[in-house]
Amino acid sequence: MRTTMMACALAAGLALGGAAHAHDLEVHDGHCGYSTAYDVQVMPSGIGFHRDDGKPADVFMHDGRLRVDGRDVAVSNEDAARLRDYEQQVRLLLPEVAGIAREGVNIGFAAMRTVLLTFAENDDERRRMVGRLDENHRLALARVDDGLGKGVWKSNDMEEVVEKSVENSVSDLVSKVAGEAVSAALSGDQSKVAALEARAESLDKSIDREVNKRADELDKHADALCPKLSSLDTLQHQFQFRLQDGSRLQLLAYDKEHNKKLTTATDSARAGGGESAH
Repeated sequence: MRTTMMACALAAGLALGGAAHAHDLEVHDGHCGYSTAYDVQVMPSGIGFHRDDGKPADVFMHDGRLRVDGRDVAVSNEDAARLRDYEQQVRLLLPEVAGIAREGVNIGFAAMRTVLLTFAENDDERRRMVGRLDENHRLALARVDDGLGKGVWKSNDMEEVVEKSVENSVSDLVSKVAGEAVSAALSGDQSKVAALEARAESLDKSIDREVNKRADELDKHADALCPKLSSLDTLQHQFQFRLQDGSRLQLLAYDKEHNKKLTTATDSARAGGGESAH
């Protein structure tokens, strides 16, 4: 029965973790080492950055002009050019993050579908559970499209989107698999136990065929964002203007220790002959 429950846990884990871990812009499990405390809104009139805690709380930039907490900030021609570059890069970045989020959601639901089709007993049950799964999938993608797809990044939103969209589907799957496991165990029928174990074992190949290749490709897409985040970080360090309190404007933060740990873990995994876990 352990194998059966692990198979279901795998699908649930993929679904809950599949959105590229975009929370706080920590793309691909934070491998880039960058995060932001700000919510971001991309509009034709400019880009706004807002946070409830900390100062500055509101930053708005457009066409080389900058306003911080309601006050215009005087900038040089060189900084105006950097601000334009920063704005353009953010405008190009969010649609890419949205695409990664969509594919992450798709991968999670593909994993759950694989588990469902493995353990559904009959056509009626399969149709009912697939229907619920597809509806939750549709709602999850709609949340991505209504947020990131429209240029609105909220630091906690993607985590909530994925969790809320899959919790019912995961609950269905856990109940289904656990119920069958308990039923088989209590029946004392070793043929039922063996059959259930065989279906669980078959998930390894099914998950690998349906999910892992897509997950590897998603990793590559997420990794491709790292240089773009680094470019934004470089630009903000090049700003020559200072805020009212004399500090630099920092919209993106880089955690050196976090990145060092991730690099060490990845190097250790590769030295052992394998890749880091997704």
